[in-house]
Parts: sequence; C-alpha cells; structure tokens
Amino acid sequence: MFVDSHCHLIFPELHTRLDAILADMAQAKVLGALCISTTLEECPDVVALARAHTNLWASVGVHPDTEGLAEPDVATLVALANDDKVIAIGETGLDYYRLNGRSVADMEWQRDRLRVHVQAARETRLPLIIHTRSSSDDTLRVLKEQGAEEAGGVFHCFTETREVARAALDMGFYISLSGILTFKNAEDLRDVARMVPLDRLLIETDSPYLAPVPYRGKTNSPAWVPHVAAEIARVKGLAIEEVAAATTRNFEHLFAVSVPH
Repeated sequence: MFVDSHCHLIFPELHTRLDAILADMAQAKVLGALCISTTLEECPDVVALARAHTNLWASVGVHPDTEGLAEPDVATLVALANDDKVIAIGETGLDYYRLNGRSVADMEWQRDRLRVHVQAARETRLPLIIHTRSSSDDTLRVLKEQGAEEAGGVFHCFTETREVARAALDMGFYISLSGILTFKNAEDLRDVARMVPLDRLLIETDSPYLAPVPYRGKTNSPAWVPHVAAEIARVKGLAIEEVAAATTRNFEHLFAVSVPH
C-alpha cells in the first residue's frame, strides 16, 4: 500500500536490525523501499542489499556533503548502475548549509560532482535523486544547464519554498515529502504539500533520520512512512488510501518498477 522512496537501510542503526525492520514494514503495509547510496564505497553493499530482497531497490551516487572519499566519475557511476536493482542515480545535489568557512564560490567541486551525476543519469536513462539544502538557486541552475529534464527524478526530503517546488515540477521532477511535514513548525512545507499535484508526490522517511510525529527524536524506520502519507491526506483533504495508492503509482512510474503486492 505504501512505498518509502528514500531510506538508508545500509546505515548501522538500521542494518543491524534489518529483519525486524522488514517485519515492521510488512505489518505497516509498506510494500517496498528505495535504499540510497551516499558514497562510492557503500554502493556495492547497497546494491547487494537490494538484490537480497524483492521489495528493496538501490540507487548509486555520492552525497554532496561527502568529502575525503572516492570521487565519482561518469564511467564509474554508469558501471555501478549496471544492475537490474539499481533504479536511480544519487543522492546528489548541492548543500551549502555547512560551508565551514568557505564561500559559495569555493563549492564548485560540489557543482562539478552534480554535473557528473546528471551526465550519468542521462547516459543510463535513470532518474536523479536530488538533495538540495541552502542551495536551491544553484541546484536548479546546474540541473537546467546539464539537461537534467532528460533524466527526470525527484527532489527528496523537500524543505524548500513553493517557488522552488514549482520550478522542479516545471522541469518534470517529482517532490518527495518526509517526516518533517508532520513537525509543528512546518506550516510552510504543508503549503507546498497542498500545492503539489498528487500525481507528482512521493513519500519517504530518509531513515534513520527525521522520524515523524509521534516518533520524533527516535531512530526512524521505513515502517513509519504511512505517517507522512496521513499528513498529506490531512492537508489535502483526501483519504489516506488515495494518497497511498497515488504515491505508490508515482514511484512505479518514475522508477519503472512494479512494487510487489
């Protein structure tokens, strides 16, 4: 009934209790999850995890905050994506939240890395998982310059403005909402949820982070993604079953997969 479009099951907080998490997902009618890579080093393990379970899939990519580890190039990402369980490139994007004394101009390495991911997505014809934080203008600019519309994808864990959401939608991207939507101070984000058409929405946990109310502060789990759907249903005045069906259908359409029922 539900699908978690973005989680990190390879992270130790979750991987060490994977059997329990999968059982909790089944109990909560969460039919599947997309497991996201954040470094080249973890990509093989994320893909192996997806291959071991019919209801898990993988992405390959390097998070914009990653420093001091292997740097991706197009050929490497294309080779890693050569697996039936790899359905996306990323997560990638830009993040200027922690500049650590650097200027935005100093972050050209992040912009170059994003360009590499867009080129890999266009070559593999896989959608992009986009992370953007304190950097939406540059994120949109680089995506447009690199022809990211050809690949499409999703702005994950969306926390930006209605204007940014509209620009992403106009480029053909989906918007994915997380447990942040349930937070008391997230009224601006609820306005975004009201604006985005239901057929362009995904739901996610970004677990182990950002647990939704009523679990805020705990280690998040894909089993809790129905709480995000419930909040979307509330703000849009819909039945949760309608949100569940639509977001699952959107996931299948964007990533060209069939979710096992």
